[in-house]
Amino acid sequence: MAQSVVSLDADVATSAGNFELSVRLCAPAGSVVAVLGPNGAGKSTLLRVLAGLTALQAGIVSLDGHILDDPAAGIFVPPEQRGVGVVFQDYLLFDHLSVLENIAFGPRSAGIGKAAARTIAASWLERVGLSDRSSAKPRQLSGGQAQRVALARALATDPQLLLLDEPLAALDVGTRADVRRHLRRHLQQFAGTTVLVTHDPLDALVLADQIVVIEAGRVSQAGPIAEVTSRPRSAYVAQLIGTNLLRGEANGHDLHVTEAHLTIADHHVGPAFATISPSAVALHRHAPSGSPRNQWLAKITSIDLLGDRVRVTLAGTLDVVAEITPGAAAELDLREGDDVWAAVKATEINVYDMGRA
Repeated sequence: MAQSVVSLDADVATSAGNFELSVRLCAPAGSVVAVLGPNGAGKSTLLRVLAGLTALQAGIVSLDGHILDDPAAGIFVPPEQRGVGVVFQDYLLFDHLSVLENIAFGPRSAGIGKAAARTIAASWLERVGLSDRSSAKPRQLSGGQAQRVALARALATDPQLLLLDEPLAALDVGTRADVRRHLRRHLQQFAGTTVLVTHDPLDALVLADQIVVIEAGRVSQAGPIAEVTSRPRSAYVAQLIGTNLLRGEANGHDLHVTEAHLTIADHHVGPAFATISPSAVALHRHAPSGSPRNQWLAKITSIDLLGDRVRVTLAGTLDVVAEITPGAAAELDLREGDDVWAAVKATEINVYDMGRA
């Protein structure tokens, strides 16, 4: 089946109890948009609206110029007529059907005959590398195989929009990397639009072109991956990418952050964000001397070993996280509750205006 060039334009407004979701999402054909956010932010609700499982209260959803949901105009296209494929977090494969029949279910539901639907299913099984598992039942599959069957079932309907709800969350760490590579290859070949909901920033980095971050039902940041990761605009995004985010007022080469005064390398004026990589925060038992740099006294609130790095959380004039080597941590004899001096060079502080992404 040939796929047309499609694009998604959604202005979503809905509520449940005290929670309100208000999100604008636009995605060109062939793109993969990753939607990230903390638990309860509204990510799954957004996916349900796009799939037609939850109706809009206000706004509009259109796909390839065709309106799917517009409450003001009384338009609501049922899920089975939307041209939308969905891969749920737990895959929702039919236990009583074989792998082949699971994939054929979508085309059959669209009115395609039994023999033709099985031919389509067999073709997709070959594309996802599972031709030898056609007669198996879902319970006989590994997690990675089940994920590929769920993806094949969604794509077998020739959708214009593919929705992926935490598609790798159910996999163990060893399997996830391999399945992520397979998924990336299939998404690169998919001509429609993909919306991927995930908690894992690595999924977004590997699979997506654009990132939309939702917090408390609102978009807190959106844009190309490189832009969002280099210039985070909320504490959640900064934590997601593993950097320190500060808000302050810049005046030339000075940045005032609450009670702190920092020297920065570049000239800025006005409200500004600043990021500091944890690896750029040096720790000392005594006030450092030597080349001019920013330094302040802080208290260690936690120490965690992360692979070949020790992550030290600091509280004080500036609350930041430092990452040092295990050798440096042992030499400094760091303990929770200890006071230490933190230091950051001006050239290690990335400053950007609050008014621009």
